[in-house]
Amino acid sequence: MKKRILPLALLISLITSGTALAESTFTVDRKPVSKGAYELVYRSPQALYLATSGSRKLDKGGALYRIDPTTLSITQTIPNELKPFGLAMNKKTDTLFLGNTVNSAITAVDAKSGEVKGSLVLDKRPRTETERPLAPRELVVDESTDTVYMGGLGNQSVVWVIDGGTLQLRKTIEGLGKYATGLALDSAASRLYVTNADNEFITIDTKTQTVISRVKLDADAEHFYLNITLDPATHRAFVTDSKSPQLLVVDTENSKVLHKIDVPVSLAVLFNPVRNEIYVTHREAGKVSVIDAKTYKVLHTIDTPVHPNSLALSEDGQTLFVSIKQASSKQKEASEPDDVLRIHFTG
Repeated sequence: MKKRILPLALLISLITSGTALAESTFTVDRKPVSKGAYELVYRSPQALYLATSGSRKLDKGGALYRIDPTTLSITQTIPNELKPFGLAMNKKTDTLFLGNTVNSAITAVDAKSGEVKGSLVLDKRPRTETERPLAPRELVVDESTDTVYMGGLGNQSVVWVIDGGTLQLRKTIEGLGKYATGLALDSAASRLYVTNADNEFITIDTKTQTVISRVKLDADAEHFYLNITLDPATHRAFVTDSKSPQLLVVDTENSKVLHKIDVPVSLAVLFNPVRNEIYVTHREAGKVSVIDAKTYKVLHTIDTPVHPNSLALSEDGQTLFVSIKQASSKQKEASEPDDVLRIHFTG
């Protein structure tokens, strides 16, 4: 049975930039899946994939879940010997790529069969008190070249360039600063964008696999820029900040800040070109913001107790999925599994 945290339909009236009254209706549904829920990928027509790392104490590995996007029921469980956190997909080859953060590895999975096609360890240094291997975080896929870009976090971060077919390392782009977490790809423009804890917005040419620009976005306050989503048609990047209560709008052609949207400190961000909206998760506040990408006005703030994490969007742009983490710590794990939230826009 579906667990609902909000009424079935919410009719919200908003005053737009003019005098007309706009109405937006959406439904919100929620269902528990598993402990350690992290990133999501939507695959048309009826597949939502969720990477989970399982219990910290009880599970050596993790699992990838295939979920029915309408009912939120689990339709397939794909065990993984390594704990998966990040997730991306080449939809042309039906291959899922899992970022195994604690193992500094990437795993490829056949989405149709669930077969693990292989794994590659990118940093083989042993973890000690004084040495930390680079930790994979975000993954993005260039389907035109079957290339996977995966960030490796550390005091001097890298981006690994990996052949999606053979799972071989093509190149390591080095010197990307402290904890380069954000990663977004504009494959048509041959541009990869990276953000880091040094407040930098870095542009990489994917034809040459070299850094062509790095700009500090803002030095006026404490920042940690986490994630990026792109609107390639208007050359805009939307960047979340886990230290300051704002979402940055950046011009990708010159790396200049175009606007600062006032929202709580943020984690994940996703642009929806169909509805011209931006979705942002606020992990600590327990909320998801829906923002008009033209006016930069917050249209809706949806309560999602406890900790909203990652986002995925249906290909028709009408359904948003959110992974929801329960409160937990290294000392005390959550007693309940993490959830998936489904927000379906009907107006």
